[in-house]
Amino acid sequence: MKKSLLFLLFLLPAALFAQKAIEIKLWPDGAPNDNGILQEDLTDPDYPKNTREAILYVYPAEKGNGLSVVACPGGGYSILAMHHEGTDMAAWFNSQGITYAVLRYRMPNGHDEVPLSDVHQAIRVMRSHADDWQVKKVGVMGASAGGHLASTAATHFDAETRPDFQILFYPVISMDPKINHRGSRINLLGQNPSAEKIREYSNELQVTPQTPPAFIMHSSDDTAVPVANSLNYFQALVNNQVPASSLHVYPVGGHGWGYNDSFPYKRQWTGELEKWLREISKL
Repeated sequence: MKKSLLFLLFLLPAALFAQKAIEIKLWPDGAPNDNGILQEDLTDPDYPKNTREAILYVYPAEKGNGLSVVACPGGGYSILAMHHEGTDMAAWFNSQGITYAVLRYRMPNGHDEVPLSDVHQAIRVMRSHADDWQVKKVGVMGASAGGHLASTAATHFDAETRPDFQILFYPVISMDPKINHRGSRINLLGQNPSAEKIREYSNELQVTPQTPPAFIMHSSDDTAVPVANSLNYFQALVNNQVPASSLHVYPVGGHGWGYNDSFPYKRQWTGELEKWLREISKL
């Protein structure tokens, strides 16, 4: 009985901060581009496939500290892991005073410009609600292929769409066949992309001094997305003197851990990310 009570008390803080998301269709009047997908597969809402409509799920913080995060779940640019790489983190971010949003972006289906236009629009939406949600800075976050999308947003932007920071979980960074995630590359760029497209979406080659600060996490035993993706990206950030960037490589864990309790270093990454976000709020 006592153990059950303690367990419930442990869960209570997260439950207190959990809330229903505000659902926003990003392109209510129609998107500026199309991915050519005719039929979405929403059979499993936790893992929607072949999405053709972009939706932003926003969880405003009750007492915002000025930070907000737009999360891009992974899934190889084919499906979206909406929970453990998305909505499961809402209460945790809200508890820190951070307004959190999960982007159900459209799959590229070989139309490389489509997902990036969605995350750019999500950043615009967050900034348009700055007063409503106490937003001063908008960051992008992504896991795996979602990490590629987030890092693309952090390296391909204009004055209106530049994110203020980036958080990357075991990200796909490069389209270089030596270290890329093959499925993500094919779904984004097609079977035979040009050398120009490979370079354009190899984000380690697109870093400049204007690239926003990054917090990067990876496991050294990741066989799906080699840790070289994160190492090369971090080195590019250092070479370009991007301030406040941080890299954390854990010895085990593999790929796809997200917010799962099964990841042995969850307490480490959550603690380090909390401290880093406090520093970002001061910049």
